[in-house]
Amino acid sequence: MATPRRSVLAMALLSMLSEEPMHAYRIQQLIKERHKDDVVNVAQRNSVYQTLDRLLRDGLIEVQATERAENRPERTTYRLTEPGRMILRQWLTTMLAEPAREFPEFPAALAFLPSLTPDEAAAALRARVAALERNLEALAAGLAGAAAFLPRLFVVEDEYRRAVLAAELGYVRALTDDIAAGRLRW
Repeated sequence: MATPRRSVLAMALLSMLSEEPMHAYRIQQLIKERHKDDVVNVAQRNSVYQTLDRLLRDGLIEVQATERAENRPERTTYRLTEPGRMILRQWLTTMLAEPAREFPEFPAALAFLPSLTPDEAAAALRARVAALERNLEALAAGLAGAAAFLPRLFVVEDEYRRAVLAAELGYVRALTDDIAAGRLRW
C-alpha cells in the first residue's frame, strides 16, 4: 500500500476522529468551536467530505454507522482505524520535526515588489502594518481569555501565531521605514 497523501485537513480530521467516532458535520463544527479553523481550512464543507472519502479509500478511517433521522439527509459516522492512528502519529511527528516548503502570498508579493512604485508599496505595507496590529491585538485578547479556562497545551498554535505575527509586524514596519527613508530604492 502506498503512503497516503498528507495534508493539514486530513491530519485534522484524523485527529478529531482519534477522540471518538463522529460524522462530517460534527467534525467541522468541533474544529470551528475550538477555533482550530484559524489553522485548518474547513470553510468549504465539500473539502471535508472529499478528504473523508480519500481517508476512507486509504483505509485510515471506516464507516461506523449510517443513519437517517426523519426528514434529514443520511448521516455517516466515521471512526479511526489502527492504520489511521499510526499515520496520524507519523504525520504529526513529521509536521513538527521538518519545516515544510510552503508558498504563502506575502513572500511572493515581496519577491515582485518592483512591480509597484515605492509609494504604492509603502502605502500597501502601511495598510498591512495596521492589519497586523489588529490581528495581534485580537490574538492576544483571545489567548488571555482562553488562559482562564484552557490548559496551555490547547492554545500553543495561537502562541506560535502570535510570535510569527509579532515578527512579521516588526519586519514590515522596518521595511516600510526603509522605503520611506530612501534606504530601499528601485
